[in-house]
Amino acid sequence: MLRINELKLPLGAGESEIKKAAAKALGVRAEDFLTFEIVRESIDSRKKDNIFMVYSVDVRLDCAEEVVAGGFERNKVFYHEEYHYELPPIRRTSQFRPVIAGFGPAGMFCALWLARQGFRPIVLERGHDVDRRQRDVDVFWKQRRLNTDSNVQFGEGGAGTFSDGKLTTGIKDGRIREVIRTLVEFGAPEEIAYSARPHIGTDMLCGVVKNVREKVIALGGEVRFGCRLTDIYTANEFLQGVSYTDEDGGIHDIETDCLVLCTGHSARDTVKMLYRKGIKMEQKAFSVGTRIEHPQEMINRSQYGKYWNDPRLGAADYKLSNHPLHGRGGYTFCMCPGGTVVCAASEENTVVTNGMSSHARDGENANSAILIGIEPDYFEDDSPLSGYALQREMERKAFAAGGGDYTAPCQLVGDFLADRKTTRLGTVRPTCPTGVTGGDMRAVLPAAVTDGIAQAIEAFDRKLRGFAMKDAVLTFPESRSSSPVRILRDEFFQANVHGVYPCGEGAGYAGGIVSAAVDGIKCAEHVFEDETEF
Repeated sequence: MLRINELKLPLGAGESEIKKAAAKALGVRAEDFLTFEIVRESIDSRKKDNIFMVYSVDVRLDCAEEVVAGGFERNKVFYHEEYHYELPPIRRTSQFRPVIAGFGPAGMFCALWLARQGFRPIVLERGHDVDRRQRDVDVFWKQRRLNTDSNVQFGEGGAGTFSDGKLTTGIKDGRIREVIRTLVEFGAPEEIAYSARPHIGTDMLCGVVKNVREKVIALGGEVRFGCRLTDIYTANEFLQGVSYTDEDGGIHDIETDCLVLCTGHSARDTVKMLYRKGIKMEQKAFSVGTRIEHPQEMINRSQYGKYWNDPRLGAADYKLSNHPLHGRGGYTFCMCPGGTVVCAASEENTVVTNGMSSHARDGENANSAILIGIEPDYFEDDSPLSGYALQREMERKAFAAGGGDYTAPCQLVGDFLADRKTTRLGTVRPTCPTGVTGGDMRAVLPAAVTDGIAQAIEAFDRKLRGFAMKDAVLTFPESRSSSPVRILRDEFFQANVHGVYPCGEGAGYAGGIVSAAVDGIKCAEHVFEDETEF
């Protein structure tokens, strides 16, 4: 198969034009292609008066493709073998059903892979199914009544369900292709297979996760909602069983020799229980910061110039970073074009922010996190759980600063850079559903973080004109971008208790929907191989 890169075409070009461009690049006819597939589509907007699309395609020819590729620059045309995912050997012979704690991306893909091989997994999800979860979230946003087990962090689909559904990742793994293919199979839009910046959107994600759950059940698995993992039973460093509590307070035991921990980055009580039971873990650096909101039109104009309102381009996004010689680096994270800032608390008397957008990305504002790294040196002690304490301290300060009713504190960029408390909003209308009130970010976040954010905003403004607009709104804190704990695992993906598989973002091995899903697949593969029996 031949991969052809850097095919540049005007906006609105269709597949036939792309195919002709590929044929011209090779010096053949489009009719000579045995197969043709678009594998990447991106926008080149570096020159605002000449924006165009850039494509990579895969084609097959009835000839010696390696020889053909040899006549071109390596980065323009090259021969490659098509990736084919292969399962590892299925060696597991245990009659006990695997248990998965959590049904976010890691848990969903782990459960699906296990179910497809006939292992009938039992999934324990402390939150509710996606429809009831949506109602729980609506009650919180509208009535300020928080369900601490079913919210933006907990429930079917995990924290990623209430997000932009972004599928970009920094990892390199062939399983990414399987993740994308599977998401399309269960209802995600087909363009995620080739878009340079793929996303699904919270509205479409709800249907996708529901379809995955129904497939797991059809294959003999179970998904038990409102069921929180509360204990594990071990003997001689081998797992013997688990205990969970249902939403009515009932306590239930399951005998099992396999527990995959996909609890997410906010299940602090579960991680505390595991630590008490002797599961080894360590401190991990994490990031904290704020959400920034701009008018989406301003972002479009800055990124696309005269094409800012061209429907073929959609809502513009950005990804920015700052690495000063002196001071702490900062970066944007989970940018949500046409989206909303959301209140994402999972513990009472705390305020946490996040961002989400629908597939259409048609909201008035754009928002993104601005994050600064926090190393364990800033933790108050050597306990693996002390990062949670630091997160909680910031979240409780934000709760108090917002008035003690889940209203989020906010500050205008102009006020923040001038080091004054915000008392009146400007032209940007905040979208946080629990409301905002003027505040001072420096009274909530550590000085090292706020100093880094100030440097980052000024640096980003030099890269994206208008980023430091004085009326842009900073809503804080964004404190759950990743877990501050890593649950240790060996080369077989098992903890120091055999049969326990730490997995995904909450265990410290992923940082988004795709990487968590990949880790869920990898954990399922290790369950298949079941090294504890050999």
